[in-house]
Amino acid sequence: MPYLGICLGMQALVKACGGSVFKTEVREVGTRGTDGRHFTIDICPEKENDPLFRGLAGPLRIFHLHGETVSLPEDMELLATGEFCRHQIVKAGKNAYGIQGHLELTPEMFREWLSVDAELKAGDTERITLDFLASYDEYRNNGERLFTNFLQLAGMIG
Repeated sequence: MPYLGICLGMQALVKACGGSVFKTEVREVGTRGTDGRHFTIDICPEKENDPLFRGLAGPLRIFHLHGETVSLPEDMELLATGEFCRHQIVKAGKNAYGIQGHLELTPEMFREWLSVDAELKAGDTERITLDFLASYDEYRNNGERLFTNFLQLAGMIG
């Protein structure tokens, strides 16, 4: 059955496949890492031809809101990596995928998260907002391409 898990959904996929979930050394919250650089993910060179990435090229900017990471079981593939949290996009079997970050984030969702999430509220909300708005077109375009690719490989659209 096709599956696309985002953030906690990725962690649930890994756990269901025999992997483990644990706290990261560096929490990824917002748009930038502790080094001040934008969060990005890199598609693993040998995985660039996976149908999920059709029409995409890394590095891809991504919004994060997590303090956990995963260890993968042997039969799960690592498709994309990040600087602080290595396992960013994973695959199990033919069409079960997990994404650690948030390419689905809309401005409305962002405003809601910023108003209720303690970690986001504790950060530099002005900088995070400016970063998000400046990167939104890139987030949206990459998210739309990736989600369209998933729907196609799942047989849900032509």
